[in-house]
Amino acid sequence: MNKVKLASTAQKMVAKGKGILAADESMGTIEKRLTSIGVKSTENNRRNYRNLLFTAPGMEKYISGVILFDETMRQKSDSGISFPKLLLKNGVIPGIKVDTGANDLAFYPGEKVTEGLDGLRERFEEYAKLGAGFAKWRAVITIGIGTPTDECIDTNVHALVRYAALAQEVDIVPIVEPEVLMDGNHTLARCEEVTTRTLRRLFAELKKYRVYLPGTILKPNMVISGSEAKNQATVREVAEATLRTFKKVVPKEVPGIVFLSGGLSPEQATERLDMINKLKGGAPWELSFSFGRALQNEALTTWQGKAANVKSAQEAFLRRAKSVAMARQGGL
Repeated sequence: MNKVKLASTAQKMVAKGKGILAADESMGTIEKRLTSIGVKSTENNRRNYRNLLFTAPGMEKYISGVILFDETMRQKSDSGISFPKLLLKNGVIPGIKVDTGANDLAFYPGEKVTEGLDGLRERFEEYAKLGAGFAKWRAVITIGIGTPTDECIDTNVHALVRYAALAQEVDIVPIVEPEVLMDGNHTLARCEEVTTRTLRRLFAELKKYRVYLPGTILKPNMVISGSEAKNQATVREVAEATLRTFKKVVPKEVPGIVFLSGGLSPEQATERLDMINKLKGGAPWELSFSFGRALQNEALTTWQGKAANVKSAQEAFLRRAKSVAMARQGGL
């Protein structure tokens, strides 16, 4: 483990005014996205869409890194070079999603465990050769009646920690993503309690298993009301609860926190990120973003799978990326 390299990469990932584009949709998810605009999910169409995003002129002004899917990691851009090499050429760090998805946790109805540890050491060695500078592993925590259980949190945290250690073995920065889902009718306070509990357990285990925190990035949910809750917290209440949670449990050694957008719309995710940065005060971490849908939706609907729409779709992507980058500084 090269601690200097890990820390340097992590700092570049959370560079001021920039954030991470999550373009790591699984086959099932990207098919849903493309189907929504009437485009068949073929390998070439998936490549064309990712090429549109990665070649948007000046995207590196707002994007520090891109999370790729295994297929995308191996594909080539229109210019004939691989996507990782294209990104690196433009000063953007390529990353890779390495988990294989969440499956039912046996004997715990309604709860999930993320899988993909088998063979991960060997996969990391290959991804490092392909140019990956960082990786991502997502765990999902569901709030409901009697959930999450300690067993669900502990099982997912253990997998996150084992993944993180394997990543750092080959000098790849791990993004640890324990997502407390917004699905449900829970209150803001309930989300805060579960998020605090999950993160406290995560950082205790990261320390226990000797994961190097200055070379680790946290990708959490914002603390928000459940999507079906009658009383929805205001943007300011979300920002206050989120910052309050992090100050309780996130060590100062962590260089940055990159928020996921979850089920939030582009506008909702952007305005909440902006308020969090406006209120962050002397918070020791960079507070950035790692958005998927919240960065891509407008570009996707503009593109419609047509070559004639590529330029306008790229412009839509860049407008949103610029707005989110400004919110990442509290500048809206």
